[in-house]
Amino acid sequence: MNTSFPELKLDRNAHDRMSLNRGRGRKRFTTAAMVMGFAAFALAPVGSAHAEAARDGSALVAPFLGAPLSFADLARKVKPAVVSISVKGDVKTVSRELPGGRDAFPGLPKDSPFREFFKKFNQDPRANPNLRRRPTQSQGSGFIISADGYVVTNNHVIDDAKKITVTMDDRTKVTAKVIGTDPRTDIALLKMEGKRSYPFVKFAKKPAQVGEWVLAVGNPFGLGGTVTAGIVSARGRDIGSGPYDYLQIDAAVNRGNSGGPAFNLSGDVVGVNTAIFSPSGGNVGIAFAVPAAIVTDVVSELKSRGSVSRGWLGVHIQNVTDDIAASMGMDDAHGALVTKVMPDGPAARDGIQVGDTIIAVNNLKIEDSRDLARKIAGLDPKTSAKIKVFRQGREKVVSVRLGLFPDNKKLAKLDRTDPKPSVPEKVKSLGMSLTSAALAGGKEQTGALITEIESGSEAANKGIQQGDVIVEVAGIAVNTPSDVERGVKKAKKLGRKAVLLRIKSGERQRYLALPLKKG
Repeated sequence: MNTSFPELKLDRNAHDRMSLNRGRGRKRFTTAAMVMGFAAFALAPVGSAHAEAARDGSALVAPFLGAPLSFADLARKVKPAVVSISVKGDVKTVSRELPGGRDAFPGLPKDSPFREFFKKFNQDPRANPNLRRRPTQSQGSGFIISADGYVVTNNHVIDDAKKITVTMDDRTKVTAKVIGTDPRTDIALLKMEGKRSYPFVKFAKKPAQVGEWVLAVGNPFGLGGTVTAGIVSARGRDIGSGPYDYLQIDAAVNRGNSGGPAFNLSGDVVGVNTAIFSPSGGNVGIAFAVPAAIVTDVVSELKSRGSVSRGWLGVHIQNVTDDIAASMGMDDAHGALVTKVMPDGPAARDGIQVGDTIIAVNNLKIEDSRDLARKIAGLDPKTSAKIKVFRQGREKVVSVRLGLFPDNKKLAKLDRTDPKPSVPEKVKSLGMSLTSAALAGGKEQTGALITEIESGSEAANKGIQQGDVIVEVAGIAVNTPSDVERGVKKAKKLGRKAVLLRIKSGERQRYLALPLKKG
């Protein structure tokens, strides 16, 4: 159980975890009116109504700016609905030492933050026999969304919880139970026990705008009822935790603010604070919140069925770059390129192939891989979707009956590769030396293993490395290095300026386009 924020890394891969926010209008004034208003405001005597209101804490709004002189009234209005969440449970932790007193992480200083990182990613007892369970008690934030006591928080706040206690602004403590969770958006819905009427807040109906004021209320470091203010810094942030976009805010958000709300000036929730970017683990002015529109939809499903149902296609995808589009003969770079088809998934069953570029779903254009993921997730499982693909220079429509997006354990089981034998051969092409992967002594049974990269070559510049495996060239499946040459010849014959390669690096597959030399 981890109630601290997931810490974002700039070099993260496209599927680990984190979270989203939204706006208001203003009156128009002529230039002269604005100048006069400013003068009157600036020259008002100390005993004026403005000064008196500011002195007693009232929330005045400057007549021409729309900015509050105080957030006091807003804070008083929303704080009763914001709660602190205390969680008791147990988690698996790895011992710092191996049997016999040996260090589990030799070479790392005792206070290195990477020790915690490696612990988090060694949670399987079969892989690490030194795991043990220990009791934990941690805290987060949440907010009440109905008079009968439904509470929204982050999934990572209550994950693995054995007992959840909600503390209200008046110090009242109430036990709560989990109604449903959605790890994909990191949202959880709780219900406080007991029959009484609770203060609550509503979600904003309009999206927050960049530059709009926001008020964050929560329980940082166990200091319940903490209020901080800032603005919406950006929208549509991709923080590497799935296809959803997040709000970026600069209100001070710290550990323990997880699951807390960000309010607009009307007192409506525009986002749920979920993640921070911080080299130190503390506030540096970059926090992320799940937008209200997404949270509203998720909470509705959690309340009705306890989980969220999403459509599932069963493919790995990547963006189409300009050079990849050129190598395939596409007019412009858009869509999502299929790099892997899960053997037992809907796409495999209904004819989607590796190398297909999905350019539309139900006649809606696909901009990139995240756009495809959002559109598929928004469709109901067990319904048919018309998937338009660009395959070998032609467009084709494939009807796919979508599946239900599986949980992480099932997804890992489905996400496997069936190996095939290959034939030995050695060649040198495209600035690299290759050999048969099957005969190289590694676990790979298909493709051409890259044994050497020429320094300064296009392959090196594109990030291809020794040890990567080429599994496809220009649509030709690679079982031997000679297949690479056949793919290059095919691309040249078609008049391509670049040849498209599918590269496997560890468990990750991606497409790269390498320019072809003339002649």
